[in-house]
Amino acid sequence: MPAMSEPVAKASGQVQVEYHAFHLADAGQYTQPAFHPENGLIFSKPGLAVVLAGVNSGPVDVTVEIYRGAVPLPDPAEMWDEVVDHSIESLTGDMRVTAMMDSLPELPVLTPFGPGPYRARVHARGRDRAHDAHVTDPVEVFLLQVWPGQRQPDLIHRHTDRYGQSMRRSAQNQPQQVAPPEPAEEDWRRAANERLRRHGT
Repeated sequence: MPAMSEPVAKASGQVQVEYHAFHLADAGQYTQPAFHPENGLIFSKPGLAVVLAGVNSGPVDVTVEIYRGAVPLPDPAEMWDEVVDHSIESLTGDMRVTAMMDSLPELPVLTPFGPGPYRARVHARGRDRAHDAHVTDPVEVFLLQVWPGQRQPDLIHRHTDRYGQSMRRSAQNQPQQVAPPEPAEEDWRRAANERLRRHGT
């Protein structure tokens, strides 16, 4: 059995961003939570979390690491622009990285220990490189470290990119009025159905 500080599952892949975001979602969760990115990187409701990207659309590189318990604090020498611990909640125990497109990444289940609260440490790098652009090759990198943990306030480890600053400013100045374009519900349903088909759940 892996030690507490070692991941029980780990994989990397490319995730298709649409409308500056990709999602961590339970099957059947289509409605985006109210847009309020106080930490500039991730916001959520039970069953669905939104991770913000700098590009408008295109692929980003994502690595997922799943742990049994809290992981050590991030190494200050690691070159990340943004690092935030955020509480997420799975309604089904089958929360996954989700893209609107039919081609979904082969990444581990984020919540393999069952329904309930988890902590997600989200790392981001490169969100200023092609801000608001449509890209065909990845220019951004994300690392998601997830473990079971009770709901807590966000814990900020690093805030340095301009895109995150602009999102935090928007949340402070217009907390209930700034919103990205909402994807059509049929796009969400297509993505969820594809996830169910591929993973047999």
